[in-house]
Amino acid sequence: MATTTPKYRDDAAKTAYLNRLRRIEGQIRGLEKMIDDDKYCIDVLTQVSAATKALESFALALLDDHLGSCVKDAVRTGGNVADEKIKEASQAIARLVR
Repeated sequence: MATTTPKYRDDAAKTAYLNRLRRIEGQIRGLEKMIDDDKYCIDVLTQVSAATKALESFALALLDDHLGSCVKDAVRTGGNVADEKIKEASQAIARLVR
């Protein structure tokens, strides 16, 4: 299966993705500090849950963008290109729900 470099539709979308990832990175650094500061386990688990949900939300937004752009364009093209992109998207969805 051939993979291609992602093409972001515009700089604003790319910036929004990067900002979300930076917020998630901050959450992870906060978790490290909580462990270092010997915070209560349940409080740490609450923050783990928040970081997990943030990553899941990010993944779904990226998947939605991929389906609405890359896969949609491939379906318009048809043939093997469409089949490959649909298979690729299906495999990505399967990885997300495991």
